[in-house]
Amino acid sequence: MQDVMDKAKAVRLLVTDVDGVLTDGSLYFGNSGEEIKAFSILDGLGIKLLRDTGIDTAIITGRVSDLVARRAGELKITTIYQGREDKLTALRELCEDLELPLSAIAYIGDDLPDLAAIRAAGLGITVANGHPFVAQHADWQTEAAGGRGAVREACELIMKAQDTLLERWEHYL
Repeated sequence: MQDVMDKAKAVRLLVTDVDGVLTDGSLYFGNSGEEIKAFSILDGLGIKLLRDTGIDTAIITGRVSDLVARRAGELKITTIYQGREDKLTALRELCEDLELPLSAIAYIGDDLPDLAAIRAAGLGITVANGHPFVAQHADWQTEAAGGRGAVREACELIMKAQDTLLERWEHYL
């Protein structure tokens, strides 16, 4: 666990997948063709708390969805790469755009398309219900499932490693 905490201490950006991470991976379609996704409020607060410590968040997702852009806007996530199935290429582009080394990135994903990015990031994370092969290659696996507070757990791990977690909690006293 010390290795994970050391890696988390170096994180300057959390990059997350959407389906299966910020959501439970289910896709709902209404009769009129509208797409519906459920996002965890726990994850939203985790992202806000992390941002308040100076660590930003970005999204890389294989699908394209107006709902993702809307949720990102609500969370003040300005860096969003949608329709990017090659997550590693997108992650490298993101690092270049933001002038950050891969070692400063925590990447959280759940399935095989995320695997290369998880392995390349300074801190590779998967969710509790992530694919077993992905879990074998991640540095850390959350206890919470995707869409059920896994991103909050990752945010709090990073804040704990950087000694900012208690300060953020105490803000609510």
